[in-house]
Amino acid sequence: MNILVRFIEKLSNWVASISAVMLGLMTLLILLEIFLWNLFSKTTLIADEYCAYGLAAIIFLGAGYCLKEKGHIRITLVLGFLPEKLSRVITFVATGVTTVFMGYLWWYLLKMVRAAIHYQSTSGTLTNTPLWIPQVVMLIGAACFLLQLFATTLKTYEAIGTGEEVV
Repeated sequence: MNILVRFIEKLSNWVASISAVMLGLMTLLILLEIFLWNLFSKTTLIADEYCAYGLAAIIFLGAGYCLKEKGHIRITLVLGFLPEKLSRVITFVATGVTTVFMGYLWWYLLKMVRAAIHYQSTSGTLTNTPLWIPQVVMLIGAACFLLQLFATTLKTYEAIGTGEEVV
C-alpha cells in the first residue's frame, strides 16, 4: 500500500510541475500582450481566453499537490479539543467522504468532456478552440486530485492504528 501512496504522491509532484510550467506560459502570454499593445497598439486576441483556460488548468493540476503538502484549508479548532484517536477517525471519515464526492465530480467532468467531443463544441471566440481540449486538462487534474485524496485516505486509515500524525 505504501508503494501505491508513494506513486500517487510522485504523480502529484509531476502534475504540479506541469501546472507551474503553465503558469509560466500564461505569464509570457500576458507579457507579450502588454508588449504588443503598448508598442504597436496590437493584440494577440487570445490572451484572455487562453489565460482563462490556463487558470482552470493550474487550479485542477495543482490541487493534488496542494493536498499532499497540506495546503488546503482545514478547520482544526474542533479536532484539537478531541482525543487523538477520535480526531483521526473523524479525519478519516471526512477524507473518505471527500474522496467519494470527488469521484462523483470526476464522473460528471468525464461526461462533460464526452459531450463536448460528441457535439464538437467550440469556444464562442475567434479561435473556435475545441472545448474538449481545456476540459481534458481539467479532467486529468481532477483525476490526480482524486488519486491524491485516495492516498490521503489510506494514510489516514493507517494513522488510526499506528498513532502517527499524517493528515
